[in-house]
Amino acid sequence: MDCVLSIHGLSKKYKKQMAVNGVDMHIDRGDIYGFVGENGSGKTTVIRLITGLIFPHAGSFRLFGVNHDSKEIIKARSRIGAIVETPSIYMNMSAYNNLKTQCRILGVDDDEKIRSVLCDVGLGELYGEKKHASNFSLGMRQRLGIAMALLGDPEFLILDEPMNGLDPAGIVEIRELILRLNRERGITFLISSHILSELSLVATKYGIISKGRLIKEITAEQLHNECAKAVAISADDPQKLARVAAEAVDNRIECTAEGVKIFGDTDLNALLSAIIGNGIRILSVHCSETSFEDYYLSVIGGARA
Repeated sequence: MDCVLSIHGLSKKYKKQMAVNGVDMHIDRGDIYGFVGENGSGKTTVIRLITGLIFPHAGSFRLFGVNHDSKEIIKARSRIGAIVETPSIYMNMSAYNNLKTQCRILGVDDDEKIRSVLCDVGLGELYGEKKHASNFSLGMRQRLGIAMALLGDPEFLILDEPMNGLDPAGIVEIRELILRLNRERGITFLISSHILSELSLVATKYGIISKGRLIKEITAEQLHNECAKAVAISADDPQKLARVAAEAVDNRIECTAEGVKIFGDTDLNALLSAIIGNGIRILSVHCSETSFEDYYLSVIGGARA
């Protein structure tokens, strides 16, 4: 699989404060990478380093295979689009004029392109409309910002907190837009956010950062397994319990000191009947399901200490 972004030991220091400390990240083509962390964790600093707004004190990264200190990095960055913190929109201009101004910066003169990107983000009705951006909803401004980023036909789109402050309808619009651009245009995404429930609906991979350190990198499938439904059973003979459970179910089983933990949906009646039928005395049964929020808090718990 093609690597879009590879980061190794990246660090950034402001005076005595390490804003980013030895971060390693890996984003492949087609990923929707959810970059998760509390406010001040270092998410935006990493994005600023990738986009060239600031420079690292240590470490390196490769963008589309080009090293960050190579002369070719400018050409590599032309293949990305980014919204860092808030979209750079002129509030006293219409959507069309905002996009026209961005076209001039990019050296593009194509009104059809403007119409196309407005349609891409669900704002096609604003083509030719004179209403100023100051009168747009926050969700419309976010989508206009994405439209501006799309003018350069990016292969990699970086969005810094794109759902921050949006109402539920606006969040759904941005989520569906991200999924559509990824599916239909093959755009790879890096999305920073602290709204974990929303990221879990779009991300294919996650990076969890806290206090400037990347604590965990995990795929959506791995996260699903970590947060899956589970039933913990303790018994008077844990070893025999493990053997019987392995024969009774096809689920992933984890042995514990007291018994077993079985992940996923389980026919509990059939399982308990098999255990009792083999002369094993059950001491306790406990069903659980870990939320993304609980998993995240457990991961960063050590980093906060």
